[in-house]
Amino acid sequence: MIEIDGVSKIYDGKTVVDDVTLTIEPRTITVIVGTSGSGKTTLLRMINRLVELDAGTIRLDGEDNRTIRGYELRRRIGYAIQGHGLFPHQTVAENIGVVPRLIGWGRKRTDDKVRELLSLFQLPPEQFISRYPHELSGGEQQRVGVARALAAEPNVLLMDEPFGALDPIIRSRAQDDLLAIQKHFSTTIILVTHDMNEAFHLADKIAVMDAGRLLQYGTPEELVRNPANGFVEAMIGVSERPFRLLSMGRVAEVVEPGEATGPAIDPGASQQEALAQMLWTGRRAAPVISPEGQVAARITLESIFKRAKGKS
Repeated sequence: MIEIDGVSKIYDGKTVVDDVTLTIEPRTITVIVGTSGSGKTTLLRMINRLVELDAGTIRLDGEDNRTIRGYELRRRIGYAIQGHGLFPHQTVAENIGVVPRLIGWGRKRTDDKVRELLSLFQLPPEQFISRYPHELSGGEQQRVGVARALAAEPNVLLMDEPFGALDPIIRSRAQDDLLAIQKHFSTTIILVTHDMNEAFHLADKIAVMDAGRLLQYGTPEELVRNPANGFVEAMIGVSERPFRLLSMGRVAEVVEPGEATGPAIDPGASQQEALAQMLWTGRRAAPVISPEGQVAARITLESIFKRAKGKS
């Protein structure tokens, strides 16, 4: 658990983080969003003390982060940034293994972890271990950067606009990779972005900041249904609200008895995906398959539209 309690930071007489309080539950993904200059990156960097706070307290599992030596704290917390920050004259294996070596892991344990992470990120070890950063694509470099941040098995991973430099297709794949990796390692992730689509795709909870202050902190659905003020509503996008609701809802939540024809839809798919498939195939209803692979019920355009209007 990460407890951020009344935290502030002042630069040259200007308050850039203003009395922020929030609690981040373990094994979740929290996304901090806001416009440029909102204080989101400064808040993130105070967790691993790359920036020292001026007021308040940050506790990691109840331990004040100021009681931990800075270099020890940063070895315990993974950190991934936009542009990956790989060491250009080190191989992929050397880059990923840098923190495990620093904290005294043996060679075999380090090598095993490098291979495990490369495999998880769909980078075959036999092809990538000996490559250098300049021999990788942008998406591959970013995955290696995240793998390096996870190599020492940290409980916490901080990510500052990690996918901002990637093109949309690679970015979407990188986000899905992150969700799979987080589930695999049960890592607590705090990610900064200005991209609300990314936030809604990844977050268990979203923190919205503006001018150094925390305006709202809650689940994606809480923000969509009950934005705290006009700024939060504008960040979410008034015209996009129905689609955000559909992207968060699963097909299983709105199935009903009855029959339908055409390709079946998985109950775990999002309602937005179901809407797209039904509109594409010109159907008002579609069958829904059960976990056993049998057609169990159906989903209709009417049930989806009801959800999009915010009616449960």
